[in-house]
Amino acid sequence: MIDRKLSGAKPRTPMPKGAVDTQMHMYLPGFAMREDGAGRPADPLPTPEMYRETMRWLGLDAVVITQGNAHGTDNASLLACLAEMGDCARGVAVITPETTEAEIARLSEGGIVGARIMDLPGGAVGLDALEAVDAIAADAGWMLALQFDGSALPELEPRLAALKSRWVLDHHAKIFAGATPAHVDVIKRLLDGGRCWFKLAGCYESSRSGGPDFPDIAEVAREIGAHAPDRIVWGTNWPHNAAQKTEDYPDDAHLLDLAMSWLPDDEARRMTLVDTPRALFGFAPA
Repeated sequence: MIDRKLSGAKPRTPMPKGAVDTQMHMYLPGFAMREDGAGRPADPLPTPEMYRETMRWLGLDAVVITQGNAHGTDNASLLACLAEMGDCARGVAVITPETTEAEIARLSEGGIVGARIMDLPGGAVGLDALEAVDAIAADAGWMLALQFDGSALPELEPRLAALKSRWVLDHHAKIFAGATPAHVDVIKRLLDGGRCWFKLAGCYESSRSGGPDFPDIAEVAREIGAHAPDRIVWGTNWPHNAAQKTEDYPDDAHLLDLAMSWLPDDEARRMTLVDTPRALFGFAPA
């Protein structure tokens, strides 16, 4: 059992109307999870009702729900959560190269606007399916959310630059070996290509220097923020599934303020929180 912090002092960052959380997972009871336990959140189950409390605390108006690893390629729980949340929510599902046009249409009707590639332990669909999933997503008008060990960015750059879909480099690129100038240059080139966005979320998952301020992640985020402030989105990474004990659970207001401090000015923060994610994930303008 874990006691998740769902409320507290408001973030110091003034939250503009229409702010979007573009990275989180949500669950409802009654949906089977993977038998191997991969991606399973700590009890109690982090439900839509609990997340709405977090939204009120942080001052958020919209959310993008990403299919969690615990449900593998079965998007039923995700669709149920989207129905529960209503028009303030969009979804990023898991599809495979075999997913049919009829299934894509069904998912789109349920609020799905993107597909997830998760090439890390527990991920349901990895980089071996990248081009096939990209082709399906591009035909559907979806975006892609890509998560992998960004240490390999220089080697992966040609494949990433050739993607047809709009896509997001998740979780600060997760450069587990530590970011070098070469990694940052690849990210900048991809952003300049016009189809890539960079996501501030889950800084604790790949930081080598650690909290509370994650200076290694901050250095790269500041450089990317200065280079392309209009190509950045942000997410809570709620419910922080890596945290399995109450004492390890992070403070979402602190993480929000920290990420916003890495951006150059209030205009960049507004773009990151409102304008950019609303356009990328198909929300109405705020």
